[in-house]
Amino acid sequence: MRGLVLTRYGVLGASSRYRSLQYIPSLIEHGFEFDVAPLLDDDYLQRTYLGKRITYSSVLGSYLRRFGRLLASKQYDFIWLEKEFFPWLPFSVASLALRGKVPYVVDYDDALFHQYDRNPSLLIRALYGKNIDKVMKHSALVIAGNAYLAQHARGAGAKRIEVIPTVIDIKRYPPYERKKNHILKIGWIGSPSTTKYLHLIDSALTAVCRDYGATVALIGAREIDSINFPVEYIPWSYETEVQSLQGLDIGVMPLPDLDWERGKCGLKIIQYMGCSLPVVASPVGVNSEIVEHGVNGYLATNKEEWYRYLSRLLADSELRSRMGRAGRAKVDQSYSLHVMAPKITELVKQVVMRAG
Repeated sequence: MRGLVLTRYGVLGASSRYRSLQYIPSLIEHGFEFDVAPLLDDDYLQRTYLGKRITYSSVLGSYLRRFGRLLASKQYDFIWLEKEFFPWLPFSVASLALRGKVPYVVDYDDALFHQYDRNPSLLIRALYGKNIDKVMKHSALVIAGNAYLAQHARGAGAKRIEVIPTVIDIKRYPPYERKKNHILKIGWIGSPSTTKYLHLIDSALTAVCRDYGATVALIGAREIDSINFPVEYIPWSYETEVQSLQGLDIGVMPLPDLDWERGKCGLKIIQYMGCSLPVVASPVGVNSEIVEHGVNGYLATNKEEWYRYLSRLLADSELRSRMGRAGRAKVDQSYSLHVMAPKITELVKQVVMRAG
């Protein structure tokens, strides 16, 4: 069984890395063969994060290479697609190249459809508002990272939908002993584009850091203007991310309760818990499923609650340890690669068998 994996990015892209690329070794063990073809390379992603100029010619070249891949796709038994074939182009472009000959599985870990159907431009909504719906409808299988995304796929008329949460390879997160009598760190991990959410808890972080002598560590963030809490910026890399997370004492994930954010899959929380960290998060989307309030972390809805729960954790090392152990156990049972890889393998096998 031979598949073509069409990711958005290479290994530097979190969605590509966690939603498809990490499953490939397991699928290969079960007899699959793959060609992996990112739409945009890691250089594109790095330039985007650094705010550097992206040339139209490089993007055009990426689109043409993908179109060529689709034209030659009949040599494959199936396609595994991340989100969409061509951002900001109508689905008919991909459909023209595919001609319905190869079944495809499409995966979503965010509410990308709102980029089009909730776009402030009337023209964009008119031209592309149903773009993702068409991708979903014509797929053999939609893999949704949460119930919100699955609900949209049902409304789009998708033939088959399966909810598979974002997971981590727990073996990359070995147990470890935390230092004692150190400056406590409240931590956040993410991309420069999501740093904006930290402004939601700026005042709470400022207050708890002042009252408890704590500091804030930001992994992968761009520098933030107009903040008042002590901050340490830690560069992100795949090789060092687990070590960086292990240097934290509490993990946070603030989010506004908006449609786009309801489509998120809680990767930060899962990574924190994989490192046996207690978490404080906004009760938005799957955050409320992953975080069991008072068991492996807290759900906070306003400044007062953020301050209260962060203070409680900063003041009690045993509480941090107990919640951290509970979080890691939940990840091991429900949000780990060894749990989901067999499910993904079976789903892909079914797609190929039904097409054959």
